[in-house]
Amino acid sequence: MKITIALLGLTLNCIFHIAPVQAADATGEMSRGEYLARAGNCVACHTIEDGKPFAGGLKMAVPMLGAIYATNITPDPETGIGNYTFEDFDASMRIGVAKGGHQLYPAMPYPSYAKITREDMQALYDYFMNEVEPVNQPNLENEIPWLLSFRWPLAIWNFLFVDDEPYAPKPDKSEDWNRGAYLVQGLGHCGACHTPRGLFFQEASLDEEGSEFLSGAMLDHWSASSLNGDINSGLGRWSEDELVEYLKTGKNRHSTAFGTMVEVINNSTQYMSDEDLRAMAIYLKSLPPVREKDAEPYEYDPTAEQQLIAHDFSATGAEIYYKECVWCHMYDGGGQNKFQPSLAGNPAVLDPDPSSSINLLLNGSLRLVPGGDPEPYNMPNYRLLLDDQQIADVVTFIRSSWGNQASEVTAKQVAEVREDTDTSHDIVILKMK
Repeated sequence: MKITIALLGLTLNCIFHIAPVQAADATGEMSRGEYLARAGNCVACHTIEDGKPFAGGLKMAVPMLGAIYATNITPDPETGIGNYTFEDFDASMRIGVAKGGHQLYPAMPYPSYAKITREDMQALYDYFMNEVEPVNQPNLENEIPWLLSFRWPLAIWNFLFVDDEPYAPKPDKSEDWNRGAYLVQGLGHCGACHTPRGLFFQEASLDEEGSEFLSGAMLDHWSASSLNGDINSGLGRWSEDELVEYLKTGKNRHSTAFGTMVEVINNSTQYMSDEDLRAMAIYLKSLPPVREKDAEPYEYDPTAEQQLIAHDFSATGAEIYYKECVWCHMYDGGGQNKFQPSLAGNPAVLDPDPSSSINLLLNGSLRLVPGGDPEPYNMPNYRLLLDDQQIADVVTFIRSSWGNQASEVTAKQVAEVREDTDTSHDIVILKMK
């Protein structure tokens, strides 16, 4: 698996109290610390397929530098973090400084984890020290040229872009709103993927005070969608219930999780309590539109459906859609219940950047595993069946049919994604112990 990190080198007791949610609310089995580790999705980066939980080894590409490997964060005293004090652990999580003083690459989302309260940080520390199995597995050497391997510039990056203060509740907001903000901005580190980057690869904003916060961003040829109120390509048409449903199961009537978001559902949000998911939904639904302030909401247009039924393939890509896509996504682009997602009005389809649609056609998608049961259907890949122009044509058809109004796609765009992406997709569900 490749993960491109878009980074160079990349108290809570006043007014409102962000109460610790006991794991029993979610599964009846997790400790508070394990629940928080799930909310932070620590397992996804620090565990490899068929590897021991949290023993590290995941390779991550870092723009302009090379590649780094996720480290062993089990309590093994020789190769892991077994000798870390709480202060050592807190420093690594909050300001990106490991025991011994060396700077961590901000592929570790410590700018977000800095918002974690001391109480929750203590619970996380207790979990990793007392519940995670120690694994004696040496860390792998990073693949970065010697001249680029100096880490002292990261201290300057931290000074400019990292606020190490825990989340401060807003007194004019509800307790649920503050809880949701705490989870989205902090443990959930949603901005690490969904917020665009600045000149020095820092997140353009770390909270709702910045207009670009969660406005959508590129990640490894996936376009992480807008999570604000954009009416068509964001969450503007989603209800709170639909957003909770998506975070719990990976799908709702609007869309289905794909790309690395599948790993978030499989390993993190499906384990969270309904109360916390509701709080996240309340917070996200409060964010105003950014790119589509004056846009008209999507409305269905039956023209493409009627033409497909009549075998009228005059529209670019229509015949390919009829042969390869119609049996799952239907003539009307509405999909089949929630097993095959609707393409009509789908925010990912309406995204100004077509990268996700291209990537899905080329490489398929990971399989959702809600409740431990793999979904029977997932998107297959067409990398070998269709050439660049054919994929460009069918994506263009999808983005311009049933009332969808998004830009056309070129063969050159498809070729770029084809060259840079993998073809293997296995179920990603990682056990934490």
